[in-house]
Amino acid sequence: MRHAHSLVVTLLCLLATASFTYAANPTPTHADLLVAKVNDVELRLDLYMPKDTPNPPLVVFIHGGGWHANSYKKCLTPWLTESGFAVASIGYRLTDKATFPAQIHDVKGAVRWLRAHAKEYGYDVTRVGVAGTSAGGHLATLLGVTAGNKELEGDIGGNLDQSSRVDAIVDYYGPMDFVLRSQTQPSKTESPKGPVYGLLGGPASKNLELARLASPAFHVTKDDPPLLIIHGDKDTTVLHDQSQRILDVYKEVGLDASLEIVPGAGHGGKECFDAAYREKVAAFLNKHLRPQSDSK
Repeated sequence: MRHAHSLVVTLLCLLATASFTYAANPTPTHADLLVAKVNDVELRLDLYMPKDTPNPPLVVFIHGGGWHANSYKKCLTPWLTESGFAVASIGYRLTDKATFPAQIHDVKGAVRWLRAHAKEYGYDVTRVGVAGTSAGGHLATLLGVTAGNKELEGDIGGNLDQSSRVDAIVDYYGPMDFVLRSQTQPSKTESPKGPVYGLLGGPASKNLELARLASPAFHVTKDDPPLLIIHGDKDTTVLHDQSQRILDVYKEVGLDASLEIVPGAGHGGKECFDAAYREKVAAFLNKHLRPQSDSK
């Protein structure tokens, strides 16, 4: 009996491990879909569809990596399919290929493409959410607060009859104000080795107009979508003043925003994605992408 019990425990542990691995790295339902080709760069996305959820709401995920690394293959929110959301992990040009505003042009182009192909792939774009980590959190928030901004819209991928507007933003530890960051973290913005320097093509303090254009905190208006921010309390890569800055601006204009400080988490710590915070994110997206009035 003892041997049988040990075997059952071992099997359960293996199943739990397999379940975690799948949740972290599932296979996309549709992989490498081509959104656009810009010069020699192909912009693609992976689409994750939930099971047994017809016409699910869409959440766009934007990867991090300092705008210079990683790709759409590093999706950190595919687990949202378990809550009945479709997830599109999108790519954008990195800073070795182009500087700002190329990245936000690519992101907005991907959202328009996703709207144009909604019926083909079977998700609902009546309301669209966006989530991003670090540099992707910056782009997710910038996407959310610049609807209708012609300078940042671009024409990547065409589909200009489609809207790039989104209805809910989840920002995981993204930078929000490059002017402030040039004062508090100049190594990120003033040095040629800094990621913001790479994004802007020069030091933020010498390119203040561009730094403001690239900073979500300078674009917030009363019609912007609700915002959920998740930030580890031990993050020294993106300081808390960045999350506090966008929270303050949102509150100043009376918008819905909340900041979750995650105990023990650094920059991109796994604690930000544990069950409790996944539930908070899913509940936030459910509230804003599936309003109760829709079901009445």
